[in-house]
Parts: sequence; C-alpha cells; structure tokens
Amino acid sequence: MSKETRILIICILTALTATLAVTFAACRYLQVRSKAPAPEYIFFYAENQAADYPTTLGAQYFADLAYERTQGRIKILVKHSAELGSESEVLQQMSYGGIAFARVSISQLAEYVPEMNVLQMPYLYDSSEHMWRVLDGEIGDDFRNKPESYGLVGLSWYDAGARNFYSTKPIEKLEDLEGMNIRVQESEVMADMISALGANPAKIVYSEVYSALEQGIVEAAENNWPSYESMGHYKVAKYYTLDEHTRVPELQLASKVIWDTLSEADRQILMDCAKESSLYERQLWSEREKSSRKIAQAAGVTTINLSLSEKQRFREAMSSVYSKYCGEDMDILNQIMEY
Repeated sequence: MSKETRILIICILTALTATLAVTFAACRYLQVRSKAPAPEYIFFYAENQAADYPTTLGAQYFADLAYERTQGRIKILVKHSAELGSESEVLQQMSYGGIAFARVSISQLAEYVPEMNVLQMPYLYDSSEHMWRVLDGEIGDDFRNKPESYGLVGLSWYDAGARNFYSTKPIEKLEDLEGMNIRVQESEVMADMISALGANPAKIVYSEVYSALEQGIVEAAENNWPSYESMGHYKVAKYYTLDEHTRVPELQLASKVIWDTLSEADRQILMDCAKESSLYERQLWSEREKSSRKIAQAAGVTTINLSLSEKQRFREAMSSVYSKYCGEDMDILNQIMEY
C-alpha cells in the first residue's frame, strides 16, 4: 500500500469518526429532550395592552414563575394586544373556563362585580402610598376576594398609575374648570365627576383626542403620564395638573372553573407567583411613569401641583358622585379615605 493511500484511508476514518461523534451527540440531545415532561396544564392569559407594556411584562413574569416552580407542569401562554378579545369579552369567557387568567381594569370589572365600584371613586386616595397601604391590607384582601362570587378568583393587584388633567390653559384651582370642555373615557362615573367639578364632559374616542385638543373642540383631557406621552398629547396640551383624581388599580384574575380543578398546592404556587409579579409590575410602572414624565417635561410641559387645601376642595365637590355610586357602601368609602 502506497504512502498516499494510507494517508487517504486515515483521512476517511477521521471524518467518519467525527461524523459518528456528532451523530451520537445529536441523538443523545434528542433523547434528553424527549425525557423532558410535557406540561400537565396549558392555560391562556388575556392581556389587552402591547407586548412591552408594564402589565404585559408583569403577566409574562407570572407565567415564567409558574412554569419554573411547577417544574414545567403548568404552562401559561400570555396573549397580549387584545388577541383574545376585549376585557368585557374576556370576562365572559372566564366565567365558563374559556380563558384561565387575565389582567382586568377595575373600571371594567365593576360592570360585573358592582361592589368594586368603590375602588374607582374620584379622589379616593391621597397618594400612591395610601392606595397600596389599603390594597395590601385587610381592605384590599376583602375586595380581592369579592369576584369569587361571580366565578372569578382575585390573585393580585397591578398598578395603573394616577389619572390627571392636562389642558391647553392652566388648571390651578377649582374655578379654572368652570365651563371647560373636557374629554372623558366611556364611563358614567368619569362623566359625572367632570360635571360635579363644573366642567362639561365630552365623550370622544381615544384615537381622536389629539385632534380634538389641537382644534379646540375640547380644552382638556385626563389620563396617566405614560398615555399622555405615548399618544403625543403633550404636544397640544402643555399643562399637566397633578390632581390625581383617580387611581384605578387593576386585578389579576383566574377563572374559578379552572381554579377549582387545580390541587391546593398548585393554587398556592400560582397565588404566590401572582403576588411576586405584582411587585415586579409596580416597579416597571414606576419606571415607565418617570420616563414619560421626563420626555413630556423636556418638551416644555408645565407641571402644576395642587395644594392640599385645593385638592380637598376637588374632593368635596364629589359628594353627589359618592352618593350616587356608593350608596350603602359609604362607610367603607370613608374607611378607605381615612386608612
């Protein structure tokens, strides 16, 4: 056998050995993968905000924690951007187990669970710290459990910030609102709040608020910092008044139909994961709020801070609203305000 032939044989054997090694490794990898347990449960989670919104990121954090702590037995698929329907449609589907989990605004939930109305009353809280003191305490636990009578299990509270007025002219005192046309969302509570303050509520589709402000159809609107900034409303309404008229929290929910099929151990794991995701979402919201405020102020927005005495005047103007929507719940309303 010639030297050239021996070299050729050695090269061929080396190549075959390498190929067999790669093939063995690939087979071993597939074997290990095939031994990974398939999820025992696969659930859908409904979220109507975009993929990068704090509540969506909080939902994904909840799903990741649940998967990790159940060793892959529970897999939760977060569907954002209202892929599974509006919040109203989602609540209907949850009632019979069509959707397992969701994050829903109290404003929408109150349509199904009237007792939740108290939590969206204007000027209910003095500050963010006040709201979380209430929600993280016994009162919050009591409200979180109210949806269970309606086929929904409350898991944890999410932040949605404070809604404030922004306008084309300064709002520094109650009298400045007199006769002003103010855009409000499709909410009777919000419309009644504006009327009680002496202004005129104008129900305008959210996508048309910018042009309504620009054209002078309305002189003001109201929302939180992220919405004010992301929609560009700060370009046509340069005054942002920190009256914090509403702090409407949001609630992570589970379908009771689904919840009741789970073991007590799994329910506790999911409850713990939900509460941890709540803390995560609050931090994300705080960061997003600061970022949006910074962008708006850099563009020339004037921030107006109401004095405590002026804020109290705004709150006192709500007596008719409280009577209309709280009725027999006035005691708990006052308890929350003084908490």
